[in-house]
Amino acid sequence: MIRNGVAIDDGFAEAFPMKGTRLLVTAHNAEWARHAAVAATGFATSVIACGCEAAIERELAADETPDGRPGISLLIFSMSGKELAKQIERRVGQCVLTCPTTAVYAGIAEGEAMPLGRNLRFFGDGWQASKVIAGQRYWRVPVMDGEFVAQESCYVVKGVGGGNLLLLCTDVDAALAASEAAVAAMRRVPNVIMPFPGGVVRSGSKVGSKYASLSASTNDAFCPSLRGLVANSELTPEVRCVMEIVIDGLAEADVGAAMRAGMEAGIERGAAKGLLRISAGNYGGKLGPFHFHLRKLLGEAAS
Repeated sequence: MIRNGVAIDDGFAEAFPMKGTRLLVTAHNAEWARHAAVAATGFATSVIACGCEAAIERELAADETPDGRPGISLLIFSMSGKELAKQIERRVGQCVLTCPTTAVYAGIAEGEAMPLGRNLRFFGDGWQASKVIAGQRYWRVPVMDGEFVAQESCYVVKGVGGGNLLLLCTDVDAALAASEAAVAAMRRVPNVIMPFPGGVVRSGSKVGSKYASLSASTNDAFCPSLRGLVANSELTPEVRCVMEIVIDGLAEADVGAAMRAGMEAGIERGAAKGLLRISAGNYGGKLGPFHFHLRKLLGEAAS
């Protein structure tokens, strides 16, 4: 399949089940909401070493938040509910509670209940107070700029992690431009995040390593500097830079929609602007049950 000069692999991205939640962080103004959101989603690119994968989903206008203030929607994913609970408490406690004027609320209305303000309230040292509004309990914790408001619980649902695209390009400039266009298109799709810096990862990995202590190592088949040195290289001489985009979503359909949007954005740029091929990472179907076939996604869009 060739679209605007871009070859689309007859392959699939392999993704796996995760647990996910949405948090809504509000503040006195959008700048302080963003400060808290950026801090809370820091060091959250991959569950391999970070414990969770998290990023900003989108900005929220005042009429979209529970308290009528500007806000940010965050999505956080982990491999288990236990680990996700730990990450929520630590990140909200250290990065949202500490940030001037913020409050935090659940962004999903149903699912498995998980502590949000329920444990953070103890920072109030006995001065904390609660109020039930429309069946939901909120905690008010006294702090030096007034009070920190947190919904007692957030709600966790089954999610999908590890959807991905590999963009094979002529050079770094072309690869960055294609990646940026794809990520911008994906961010317009609801219920998904791209957790790596700027939504892009240059250190794509494969499962396993020659070193026993590592569970993952460099994806040598897509490393331009190793073409001609490894037997399984996927690259032709024209490909001198590869970028990967990893997608996590609240549902399988969300991840598929984001991948389709990213591919379409890349195809629109075309081979004339340096994008030669779109591929995806999989491990023969052994890693996860969700398989996003690239050509099928584009075919669904056409139909």
